[in-house]
Amino acid sequence: MKLRIKKEELKSGISIAERIASRSISLPILKNISIKAEKDLINISATDLEIGVEWWGSAKTDKTGELVVPSSILSGFINLLPDAEIELTSNKEDLNINCSNYNTQIKGFNPEEFPIIPEVAEKESVLVDIQYLCKSLSCVVDIPTFSTTRPEISGILFKFDKNILKIVATDSYRLGEKTIKLNSSVKNPFFFILPQKSAKEIISIFGETEGDIRIVFGANQVLFELLMTNIKHPKIRLISRQIEGDYPNYEEIIPKKNQITAILERSDLLNQIKAAGLFSGKSGEVIFKIEPTKNKIEIVSQNPEAGEYNSTLLGKITGKKETISFNYRYLVDGILSIKTSEVLFEINSSSEPGVLKPTKGIDFLYIIMPIKA
Repeated sequence: MKLRIKKEELKSGISIAERIASRSISLPILKNISIKAEKDLINISATDLEIGVEWWGSAKTDKTGELVVPSSILSGFINLLPDAEIELTSNKEDLNINCSNYNTQIKGFNPEEFPIIPEVAEKESVLVDIQYLCKSLSCVVDIPTFSTTRPEISGILFKFDKNILKIVATDSYRLGEKTIKLNSSVKNPFFFILPQKSAKEIISIFGETEGDIRIVFGANQVLFELLMTNIKHPKIRLISRQIEGDYPNYEEIIPKKNQITAILERSDLLNQIKAAGLFSGKSGEVIFKIEPTKNKIEIVSQNPEAGEYNSTLLGKITGKKETISFNYRYLVDGILSIKTSEVLFEINSSSEPGVLKPTKGIDFLYIIMPIKA
């Protein structure tokens, strides 16, 4: 193997692969990344056996080949090199690096020991704007919590139907649903459950990129693929396992009607809930005393150790008088995912879930279960 590549190009690929390289003690080969010299391209890949990532960049290839080297050592050394062209050559299983007045050798491993990143047998595929996908994932990615008894809610649901993609996450106490309108319709409705870790890596790896990402749905895995801008060739491919099982029929818990509707200033609501949270104690309970006739909500919390909190929030409120309690942390998370200047808060009773929505558009809803007395 022998190739030449610009430092920044190489650094970009290594930083992506390094995110996936495992810290596994039982399988030390996963701490490494694979480097392949292809015709006019370099391919860098890594896997932790649940997620696999491949990156391609432009290079001047004199000889094709493959090496497997420790990701942390390679990344640390490349970061210290000057901004100049780097020459990578193989010496049996070792990697020689030449750049300006730097010359070093990194001990490598047999490429045959490195796990093969599988190909996804395509059942369905669709194109989605990558920026919109990452922003939509960010609205729900922190909701799931790990569950051994219900592994399906440990992940994030991708539900495709016609020209609509719904991204859903829940932890049984709250639920977020983000709706994306696609430019084209899928042939048949399909869904998959993506592990939370994979969703976070998609945001980190693709968040600064532009263009359309191709989502390929397979039997047990799903592929997210971004193409190069200058040639029709993959730039980044992320392959993830799917979580097996059926996602809960979450649409059953979405209230079909509401008896109380409040339109509230987002910044005031957020600040008052955060302030109330300081006095909420271990339970995180914040009480809402809703008085529609006065167009106000009294927000109350108390903690024997910290003290008491009371504030009044004005808004456009219709419906009946009600008192209801929520976990303030869950409320804050939901409000932060809403970007409009006002928030629509819908409630039925003290024992039923509340709904947070933006006042403009219907692309996001956040359902939160109350704390029952």
